[in-house]
Amino acid sequence: MNISYKWLKEYVDFDLNPQEVADALTSEGLEVDGVEEIQAIKGGLEGLVVAHVLTCEPHPNSDHMHVCQVDLGTGEPVQIVCGAPNVAAGQKVIAATLGTKLYDGDQCFTIKKSKLRGVESYGMLCAEDEIGVGESHDGIIVLPEDAVTGMKAAQYYNLESDWVIEVDITPNRADACSHYGVARDLYAWLIRNGYKTSLHRMDVSGFKVDNNDLNIDIDVQNAEACPRYCAVTIKGCEVKESPEWLKEKLNTIGLRPINNIVDITNYVMMAYGQPLHCFDADMIDGNKIVVKAMPDGTKFQTLDGVEHTLTDRDLAICNAKEPMCIAGVMGGRGSGTYDTTKDVLLESAYFHPTWIRKSARRHGLSTDASFRFERGVDPDGQIYALKVAAMLVKELAGGTISMDIKDVEAEGLVKKFEVKLDYKYVHDLIGKTIPVEVIKEIVTSLDMKIVGETEDSISLEIPAYRVDVQRPCDVVEDILRIYGYNNVEIPTSVKSSLTIKGDVDRSNKLENIIAEQLVGQGFREILNNSLTKESYYDGLETYAPAELVRVLNPLSSDLNVMRQTLLFGGLESIAHNVNRKSKNLRFFETGNCYYYNSKKHTADHSLNAYSQAHFIGLWLTGNHIEGSWAHANEATSVYQLKAYVMNILVRLGYELGGMRIGQGSNDIFAKSLSVSDRNGKVLVELGLVAKAITSRFDIDQEVYYAEINWSMLTKKLQKNTVSFKEISKYPAVSRDLALLIDKNVEFAQIEQIARNSEKKLLKKVELFDVYEGDNLPEGKKSYAVNFVLQDETKTMNDKPTDAIMKKIVANLEKQLGAVLR
Repeated sequence: MNISYKWLKEYVDFDLNPQEVADALTSEGLEVDGVEEIQAIKGGLEGLVVAHVLTCEPHPNSDHMHVCQVDLGTGEPVQIVCGAPNVAAGQKVIAATLGTKLYDGDQCFTIKKSKLRGVESYGMLCAEDEIGVGESHDGIIVLPEDAVTGMKAAQYYNLESDWVIEVDITPNRADACSHYGVARDLYAWLIRNGYKTSLHRMDVSGFKVDNNDLNIDIDVQNAEACPRYCAVTIKGCEVKESPEWLKEKLNTIGLRPINNIVDITNYVMMAYGQPLHCFDADMIDGNKIVVKAMPDGTKFQTLDGVEHTLTDRDLAICNAKEPMCIAGVMGGRGSGTYDTTKDVLLESAYFHPTWIRKSARRHGLSTDASFRFERGVDPDGQIYALKVAAMLVKELAGGTISMDIKDVEAEGLVKKFEVKLDYKYVHDLIGKTIPVEVIKEIVTSLDMKIVGETEDSISLEIPAYRVDVQRPCDVVEDILRIYGYNNVEIPTSVKSSLTIKGDVDRSNKLENIIAEQLVGQGFREILNNSLTKESYYDGLETYAPAELVRVLNPLSSDLNVMRQTLLFGGLESIAHNVNRKSKNLRFFETGNCYYYNSKKHTADHSLNAYSQAHFIGLWLTGNHIEGSWAHANEATSVYQLKAYVMNILVRLGYELGGMRIGQGSNDIFAKSLSVSDRNGKVLVELGLVAKAITSRFDIDQEVYYAEINWSMLTKKLQKNTVSFKEISKYPAVSRDLALLIDKNVEFAQIEQIARNSEKKLLKKVELFDVYEGDNLPEGKKSYAVNFVLQDETKTMNDKPTDAIMKKIVANLEKQLGAVLR
């Protein structure tokens, strides 16, 4: 928000320069983003001085120019050639010295030594329009005789620059969304730092109602959305251009002046933080204002000419027939003031912040008024703002106040909070003992009223405009920011206690180990937003839309739900890179996914329906090898992805013999594998991402994806113990079997049966050949499987080896119908 330095000085007394004010505001929590000088006249009349024309002779080579000797107040007179008809000896004038920059709109020219018709000139005598102090170009400026030669023109015209202080307002500081609000904070800082100062604002005691000739009824039908609505009418106004002082104020902070009535409402909003709206009273059909929510589907055209479709959650300001405004956001066409306007109604209201925020987001509208209403304006400031505006309208536009102020206020509108503050709590939270008198001084300077006091505590009444201060910790925060964060010393000693590493620490350590391993294998880590697009989950069963955790107030439809899988964020990253001609990619990401289970939702335990789990996602796409002289191009395959996953499990120390590998059923994949534990809980799912999904991201190449349930995996690893043993001195025995089996039998089934048949000596089961084709019965296929047996205590001979292999074959025949070829 832009704050005018000169405007700020109207409310609080200080002699700080603009940068010192900026530093003070930043130190108390109103961070200043920048300070910019705003010159009343472009160039600030730099280089222009009051000069004395000593002599004025006709130019020898011109019938209208004169050669003047001019005293600039610097010693020797200078020669200036002037073409103005009114130049004469003895005059006091404004002269531009050499090097002065003069502006004509965006054009700039510099005064240089020059020759005019053969006569040298060392400056320029100026007209009003040439330096920006007026519009006249009839001749040069002639000053009174008592003007001091050599005085700077800026000093003569009493020209002062203003400075715009750009303050970044955090969402909780609605009270600082105005010049007076910032002045209140600065006042507290000045008091705390020993400056003599006072806080003041416009006196409205002179407000009075002239007559009741223009009475308009107020009917608030939705008190939840509009707890307070105030209005007053002014009759017989003249809509015209605003005076210079008002236009200058608005221009300085970046607002375009429109007319005196509209400018007054903007001035009051920027001065005191209360948005106002002005209606042409002739357009209020039925002489009645109705505040209500409109039926779904109501069409409404705003001042910018855009048509909006209202819902029953959009509050509207209506006349007896139709809506005139989206309350607190923007007026409609016909609801403003025009050159023909004579009678006006001024509106000053308190709207519920949530209603305004949602309406503004719903319709894509963001205005200065909605910015303030959705943060919460002062619920006790409507009448004051209305009186200020009405008095200014009378002063600048004429007319008479023609109605008693209507104030419709709902019961239960909380205007002030009471907070009990224990001194010990203040000291403990800040980490320093602050004298009680300092605490009292700070809270009172912040307009908090002490309504009760004991030896150990005080009771405070918080002003209504401080909507962010409702708890003791909020008061302590205010005390600390005025006291000064830098005044809380950093202790010279550090107190610590020994802690034992917990599950989270172990999980983070393992996660870093795996991340380093993947980077070493050529992966790049990516990081995506946990918020994602709901439409990604349309049509999915594994990640059903009904199980999405939805954001109540989304910034956009692209960020309206929490992710259930890491997949879509990775696909966005892949699409971004592929579109930039980087097609061979290996990505990984670690992050949480979020779920909602409506069956677990109850009125007493609503949070039970929500859960989250930590995952690691791996993506492969493009070529594994490309452009090598020693190897032909080789596309990425699911087997490489499986190898990377298995390497992760091995690195973590997971017992591969305890895994069950089977066909996956997740519908994000065209075809997939799942890795489960003995209890059937899925630890990993990997496979080829379905074409229907990759096509949504305009990805034309195959993408392989693996998702590791890190939360479940690390939970199982808690019981694992790492043991070391000597490498066996005894050789392993290898046996191969050629098995004829049904086509629907998977290798994982063969491996599982073999490991169940021999759990001690069987070390490895590998598939090394698959054959389907001629010379095989229909519906059959041939698997060539290698079995490795090893006894770590002795050399194995044929007898135990044959017994084990016989047992394995028998179980394969019995359970799978396998036949040895």
